[in-house]
Amino acid sequence: MILNLETVSASDKLQAPAALRNQAAILDVLRRYLPAAGTVLELASGSGTHACMFAAALAPLKWLPTDQSEAALKSIAAWRAEQAPPAPLAPRHLDCLDNDWPVTDIADLKALVAVNLLHVAPWAVCAALFNGAAQVLPADGVIIIYGPFRRGEDFISSGNQQFDRELRARDAQLGLRDIAEVTAQAAVAGWRLAAEVAMPANNFTLVWQR
Repeated sequence: MILNLETVSASDKLQAPAALRNQAAILDVLRRYLPAAGTVLELASGSGTHACMFAAALAPLKWLPTDQSEAALKSIAAWRAEQAPPAPLAPRHLDCLDNDWPVTDIADLKALVAVNLLHVAPWAVCAALFNGAAQVLPADGVIIIYGPFRRGEDFISSGNQQFDRELRARDAQLGLRDIAEVTAQAAVAGWRLAAEVAMPANNFTLVWQR
């Protein structure tokens, strides 16, 4: 589904303070690893605030925001409606766990970006992300994943460990993912870890290629 801007209004806009805090640091890494042109598919775009920022900062790259939440899609569209070009493409409904991703019409899809997704999604989403990317990206495509991770039982910081406890108390399927386990899952779908970038607030950006 591509959301019709006529169905949204300013009241649909969601706020995501964490997205505003981290987007400058993420943008620095995106500039280093994304191609110069083509379309970037973003999974779980959330409120849409950083999608708008990335679209403006990374042109002529095109930015395709997606989410499985109707509220998020309306928020993305509302933020997009207020932005002068270059703005993100119209948001689309996409669930990682679906077998067919609705992006087959994008001829110049070059990369996939996911920000703060894996720790707030069931583990099955990790495999679905890499398998789906293998289906829709070209051989020279790139995957960029940002968020908090752990190394085995090392949570990098006490704050990350507490965050992991809170997530698992909310839902046992959630929690910070082990970089080694994510790497192994990616390898099953043909992806290799090309870069591991330490980020502010004990987070990482992981870059995958084939």
